[in-house]
Amino acid sequence: MGSLPTPHFVIYPFMSHGHTTPILYLSRLLHSRSAAVTIFTTSGNSPPIRACLEDTDVSVIELPFPQNIEGIRPGIENTHKLPSMACFFPFVQCTKLMRKSFENALESLTPPVSCVISDGFLGWTLKSAQKFGVPRFAFFGMGNFSFTMYQILGRERPHAGTNSLDEPFSMPDFPGLKLTRNDFEPPYSDIEPSGPYVEFMAEQMAAAAMSEGIIVNSFYELEQCYADYWNKKFGPKALCVGPLCMAAAAPSQAVEKPSYTQFLDGKSAEGEPVLYVAFGTQAEVSAEQLQELLRDWNNLRGIVVKDWVDQQQILRHEGVKGFLSHCGWNSVMESISAGVPILALPFMAEQHMNARFVAEEAGVGLRIMPRSGSVRGFVAAEEVERKVRELMMDGEKGAEVRKKVAEYHDAACDAVKEGGSSTLTLDMLIDEVARKGQTFSSGGSVVCYPDGQGCDSDHKRQQA
Repeated sequence: MGSLPTPHFVIYPFMSHGHTTPILYLSRLLHSRSAAVTIFTTSGNSPPIRACLEDTDVSVIELPFPQNIEGIRPGIENTHKLPSMACFFPFVQCTKLMRKSFENALESLTPPVSCVISDGFLGWTLKSAQKFGVPRFAFFGMGNFSFTMYQILGRERPHAGTNSLDEPFSMPDFPGLKLTRNDFEPPYSDIEPSGPYVEFMAEQMAAAAMSEGIIVNSFYELEQCYADYWNKKFGPKALCVGPLCMAAAAPSQAVEKPSYTQFLDGKSAEGEPVLYVAFGTQAEVSAEQLQELLRDWNNLRGIVVKDWVDQQQILRHEGVKGFLSHCGWNSVMESISAGVPILALPFMAEQHMNARFVAEEAGVGLRIMPRSGSVRGFVAAEEVERKVRELMMDGEKGAEVRKKVAEYHDAACDAVKEGGSSTLTLDMLIDEVARKGQTFSSGGSVVCYPDGQGCDSDHKRQQA
């Protein structure tokens, strides 16, 4: 950064494991580029954050979590402790009550804050950043494809003429892309979505629109068409700085390997490929569906791990040849970064859209389809078995997927190298924040892309 002053980034994660993990990796990257970093969280969320950053001098400040919130039991400070996702809305709304303590802490920071990077669900932090005269960047845990599709749906309403949840419709500017209302999470699958969550998300998107930019956990080469489209059509500018999982600290050398690593080592020595199965921390799978998925698995020589595992370590093991995933975006990024093809079985949030991207856009996986033919519904064990064989054996589709994920694995590695697209974009962000009065302009192009390609003037889909 030459003679520029060292910027001080304040990072504020949302209290959910899937939201916190990638923004902590971003914190590591900023710290590695000689920026000062302070993370704000609560006492209940602090231990894993401190553990993740124990090999750095990143500061962690704990704020009190709001108390006596209707619908939220005392002691719950993270979404994974909620009894059900029905409690999500009162939980996320109560974070607004932390604004005063957040601003009091900002006032006493040394050196003074230069920039706030906060989760997209914490839109209220925009006003805090404005109060201190510093830029705010919104961090969303979605890829460019999903983010863009939801934005088009809300603005252009291409689904308005459909008569059912499964009737295909074309997305404006992407004539080759057919979606259904079932690809979108309720209530956005409704013709006229309404309710508290819609109002909440509209509030967060309005805050994002007034922010200096959106930080995306992706790399330009993976979603260049959609990154270009977002930056030309919508804004503020999307900054692709991922895959952030590649900034994770090297795993500690434990005295004894975990049981799952020993299992993988054994299978690798025997030449037996392993399918890794994980559905994240928030997916609510019905007992009937879970029993169906496990129906024929008793005859398989696998293991079930009930404890927390290092997913990246598993995916990077040479014996793992496939990932049956709910398609949370973190998992998609980790699988691509490890060069492991995906079997997509989405459940909630934007996972259905991610599954579309994995199978049809990037071509790095296969989609497991419900019995009904819709993208939502009950999945039969026979369909899972068929797709597992297709992916793991020598089928033509499986070979194509393995080839494609290997190509994107290489592209991801290049993106995070010195001079790579993600590293250039991150360095530009740091430099621009350090220049203080010369921060990002939402009206001009600010993203460092390697060749400026992606979509042509008609925003047609890029052909693989």
